[in-house]
Amino acid sequence: MAKEQKETPLNKQYNQIKAKYPGALLLFRVGDFYETFGEDAIRASKILGIVLTRRNNGGSHEELAGFPHHSLDNYLPKLVRAGERVAICDQLEDPSTAKGIVKRGVTELVTPGVSMNDNVLDTRRNNYLAAVHVGSDDSFGIAFLDISTGEFMTAQGNAAYVDKMLQGFTPSEVLFCKKHKQEFNQLFGGKFHTFQLEDWCFGYDYGYEQLTKHFNTTTLKGFGIENLTLGIIAAGVILHYLKETEHKEVSHISRVTRLEEEKYVWLDRFTVRNLELVFPQQEGGVPLIQILDQTVTPMGARLLRRWVVLPLKEKSPIEERLNTVEFFLQNDELHESITQHLKQIGDLERLISKVAVRRISPREMVQLKKSLKQIGPIKEILSKIASTHTSYAVLSKYADQLNLCTFLIDKIENELREDAPLLINQGGMIKDGIDAELDELHAISREGKGFLLKLQNEEMERTGIPSLKIAYNRVFGYYLEVTNSHKNKVPEEWIRKQTLVNCERYITPELKEYEEKILNAEDKISAIEFRIFSALILTAAEYVGTIQQNAIIISSLDALGSFASIAKKNNYVKPVINDEKILDIKDGRHAVIEQQLPLGESYVPNDVYLDNETQQIIIITGPNMAGKSALLRQTALIVLMAQMGCYVPAKAATIGIVDKIFTRVGASDNLSRGESTFMVEMTETASILNNLSDRSLVLMDEIGRGTSTYDGVSIAWAITEYLHNQPLVKPKTLFATHYHELNQLSEDFPRIKNFNVAVKEVDNKVIFLRKLKPGGSAHSFGIHVAQIAGMPQPIVLRASEIMHHLEKDHVAEKHTKKIKEMPKNNFQLSIFEPTDPRLEQLKESLSLIDVNTLSPIEALLKLNEFQKMIQKK
Repeated sequence: MAKEQKETPLNKQYNQIKAKYPGALLLFRVGDFYETFGEDAIRASKILGIVLTRRNNGGSHEELAGFPHHSLDNYLPKLVRAGERVAICDQLEDPSTAKGIVKRGVTELVTPGVSMNDNVLDTRRNNYLAAVHVGSDDSFGIAFLDISTGEFMTAQGNAAYVDKMLQGFTPSEVLFCKKHKQEFNQLFGGKFHTFQLEDWCFGYDYGYEQLTKHFNTTTLKGFGIENLTLGIIAAGVILHYLKETEHKEVSHISRVTRLEEEKYVWLDRFTVRNLELVFPQQEGGVPLIQILDQTVTPMGARLLRRWVVLPLKEKSPIEERLNTVEFFLQNDELHESITQHLKQIGDLERLISKVAVRRISPREMVQLKKSLKQIGPIKEILSKIASTHTSYAVLSKYADQLNLCTFLIDKIENELREDAPLLINQGGMIKDGIDAELDELHAISREGKGFLLKLQNEEMERTGIPSLKIAYNRVFGYYLEVTNSHKNKVPEEWIRKQTLVNCERYITPELKEYEEKILNAEDKISAIEFRIFSALILTAAEYVGTIQQNAIIISSLDALGSFASIAKKNNYVKPVINDEKILDIKDGRHAVIEQQLPLGESYVPNDVYLDNETQQIIIITGPNMAGKSALLRQTALIVLMAQMGCYVPAKAATIGIVDKIFTRVGASDNLSRGESTFMVEMTETASILNNLSDRSLVLMDEIGRGTSTYDGVSIAWAITEYLHNQPLVKPKTLFATHYHELNQLSEDFPRIKNFNVAVKEVDNKVIFLRKLKPGGSAHSFGIHVAQIAGMPQPIVLRASEIMHHLEKDHVAEKHTKKIKEMPKNNFQLSIFEPTDPRLEQLKESLSLIDVNTLSPIEALLKLNEFQKMIQKK
């Protein structure tokens, strides 16, 4: 509220609360509305599309915008998704009994990264809050929390690692130290909603204390993060932020796990983007996750998303996943049976988190019970499988870790009605027979309502008023309503309470007596039901850890079942995983592109073989649109799918464990930072070359094309040599290029081989065969692609003429160092267009004819031949 106003008690209360939450948009509860004032009102009206009004007050004015309190769930998500931090200020006492100004306070500060609201959250994606601590010497700490599920993780590493983590987990909000604003923005800024905290929050001792106090431990050794100094700081900042945002009930955050860099394949942010793992690069595009995700539970969908950005690089857990997928494929009925039970399970993670923070509704508690009831049949199926199929030990482990939660299921079943309401204060939650006093009050309530109906009928008979009715409102309670046409029949002892246009309302002592009896009963019913339901929540809270463990197993089964479903649907095969430094793919396909092809078309498969000894680098040449980029991407996707435990789109695949995948694909710029397309290309390439390992897979597409031809060829040549000649590492590399000069490298370097993507030229038409074959290509067919794209014919013909000229003079230029003059554009003066092969052939044929020796018949035959030559397709 504007400071220049005369400060009323309400203004003073508002200003005091607003001062505690600077930068947050304050929703201030006034009666049945949430109101915003001043700058908050201006922002809220724009985001929500609600009316902005002004109120004059002593010569000054203030902006106002508000909405009904019961519409909070509709408006709050819009504010949060717009990046607003929203402080919800509620009335903390009943206005009807309050003396003076109603007591108010912020009950929750909702931010993009800290929300339990179902309308804000996406059920199939985590909603992470991240904290980044900037250390020294290119060292950083990072932590992630999804408060809606209780998942809490931390890690530390260099800037590239933290950037990769941010790219993969895509947090909704990132916390960082105000002191390091410039460095943070330079390295990671521009992609996330952020919030700055004071320097003192980023101390090691403070962070360590926050964590040990929260987990009620003396050390952090049990979580495996004791030596993660920077990670501890970042994790401590997150717990600090939860207190700042009024999230005090956080017992469901029961552990913090370490994101171990050595367990997962290195995917830098460029690779995650270029391979379109979770987001498409172009609007309307399809990411890999969309193809792989056939999960039937929200937890399974969220876990699968993490698997996609965190593929494994340890053979044993990869094979565990692959073996489970294999079992599901070989035992279709059992897989289908488990899937049917999974479909009936709700979001266990978020339901039990709501129990922990005391925000679960009666209807959600019933949903929790229904979900837990499916655990028993799933455990039974897994136990039978484990006893009859000893080779699938992991399924036995899953069965052992599932807890039936029988006591909790029975308690909810016995106490809560199946049709329990959405809100606690709506009544009708608790079954009969649970509380004697409650049953008695229900009887009074039912009898009282029966008495009112009986009273209405008796008075209608006694007074002769056929339209008489007994009704209720909050102001007058119960009353008798009589239309004006019958008010002359009203008995004298009735007390008039209200006169309306068409009727009058009356009360009687007998009616008021029963009203008091009924209303007192209903108030007591609400209080008793609230007490019983609160006790039920406390019981359920004892199962938080157990149900979280159940959710982990259920989500794993769901994700692996999804892999089995898509393997069967799309004809994938089980890859062979080993520790050899060999990549051998037979008839590999692109998992996404093959699903997007027009009806009737099939994807052309290709073999790819790479190893560290004989064929380390493949130079791939060939025309535009032939499929070079698709071949690069499909190779990376097959490796990633295999190492996340998924079957792959191929006839066969042997994957020697890959620890890092790098891609340099596509052109982009970063003009906001003054970086050209070529600068971005070189930055990404430098990141690859500085982080290579002996098990890396490197995919490079058109390196050097962002600069002049000679510069580009030189850079591409030098990079290829460097990749080949590294003494300690031999990264397996696919290098797609239009620089045909690179084909010469295979003559001097034993582990570099030339391949090309085949095309067929028929009658000056290019047919893309999309098949990889040995040997280099010397033609890009770029002008043909321009023609296919609809380029105007004069431009196509002129480009062809220039290209022929450059090719003809290329050798002479090399020797004379002299640039030849470009041929003049003489289309308008020329009868023939020499770049059209048919006209070239006609011109040549005409030049060979001796007109003087032709007979009339021969001339006609020649003319007919020339006509056919021109018309020939």
